[in-house]
Amino acid sequence: MQDLLLSYYGDDLTGSTDVMEALELGGVPTVLFMRQPDAAQLAQFSYCRAIGLAGTSRSETPQWMDTHLKDAFTWLKTLNAAICHYKVCSTFDSSPTIGSIGRAIEIGRSVFAQGSVPLLVGAPQLKRYTAFGHLFAAYREKFFRIDRHPVMSRHPTTPMDESDLLIHLSRQTELTSGLVDLATLQSTARSEAFDRFLAEGTAIVLVDVDSRETQALAGEEIWRVRKPGGSFVVGSSGIEYALLAEWVSNGTVRAEPEFSPPGGADRIAVVSGSCSPTTERQIRHALADGFDGIDVDPVELVSENSEQAIARAAAAGRASLEAGRSVILYTALGPTADRGVEIDRQEGARHKLGRSLGTLLRQLTEEQELRRVIIAGGDTSSHALGQMGVDALTVRMPLPASPGSPLCVAHSRVKAIDGLEVALKGGQVGTDRYFSAIRDGVGG
Repeated sequence: MQDLLLSYYGDDLTGSTDVMEALELGGVPTVLFMRQPDAAQLAQFSYCRAIGLAGTSRSETPQWMDTHLKDAFTWLKTLNAAICHYKVCSTFDSSPTIGSIGRAIEIGRSVFAQGSVPLLVGAPQLKRYTAFGHLFAAYREKFFRIDRHPVMSRHPTTPMDESDLLIHLSRQTELTSGLVDLATLQSTARSEAFDRFLAEGTAIVLVDVDSRETQALAGEEIWRVRKPGGSFVVGSSGIEYALLAEWVSNGTVRAEPEFSPPGGADRIAVVSGSCSPTTERQIRHALADGFDGIDVDPVELVSENSEQAIARAAAAGRASLEAGRSVILYTALGPTADRGVEIDRQEGARHKLGRSLGTLLRQLTEEQELRRVIIAGGDTSSHALGQMGVDALTVRMPLPASPGSPLCVAHSRVKAIDGLEVALKGGQVGTDRYFSAIRDGVGG
């Protein structure tokens, strides 16, 4: 294993592939494991300079984190990467009871015995920006403060009602915090300000990013203050983009990546547990572009009769695939079809929904010998792929028009799954033609 530049834990699966894509595009060979690998699995990817571990913490409780995140961070620390990154969504949606970023920082500080944790959320590549501590995000080519964002301010589980990220975090942790704002970052005093926070033991140090220029400055500071044995940092994939700018500048990374288009697939299967309006537009576009659509009842998928519901959906999907058509099996067509209130009456039902969709997709993949599939929905993807028998993912083809949702290759001990091309799409990610672009094997 080469000296690792970076290790990371992704708080959901689509976020984990987002990081992998950013690193690969920057010339850093990366592998994403679904669970802690054994020595033989690690050896298989000895050429990689970054290693990721896909997680589900975005949809978990602080109590779950106390056990599972501690174990994950402890293992990542043994890799001795220069930087260990806890990856969160660039929309920062979280709460004191679900996906608590504050609790994750507390656990990471403890495992790494680190007084101050750099936090970076802005990622201009994803149209996410932080300015004087406030988060802004794009939606359909318009820009919104996150607490006024048409989607994230109304997220069904973790709505963002506060744009000041340090105030938002103060609801999740009592740790002290500070801000390296845009004005300071672009001044000659930026290193002095950063060092002062570290010397004072300020637990969380948020660094503003509103452009690629300030992103590069942030990366320079985060790399400068790393410590021997690895430094723990928190943030979006903006962390990787910032570090890549620094690595290119100092000569750490030189390779120019090459990705050849994989070509079209005769038919693919998609499962979607997303209620996002972005996914709704993508489904509607696909239905008008040759896909069959199958509406699957999410309440049935989490009920005691889930096996029968999966069997019915599989039969419908099989009919389309055997007729030579691609198919989308979806549990909602936009936010108006969200049945989350009914689903949440059963404890753990959202996780079960993802697992049921994964079981459904695996059946279709194995029976129909599919070579390309898609899972849509950030929380859905994490639990669905867990049912697929996938051990690790590597990047097959980035999609420049839809950053954060590359086409990947699955590595598995299951013959029918090994080599499967799989794309994992978060709810807010991708152009309207995303599903068609994956089917056709083109960047779109």
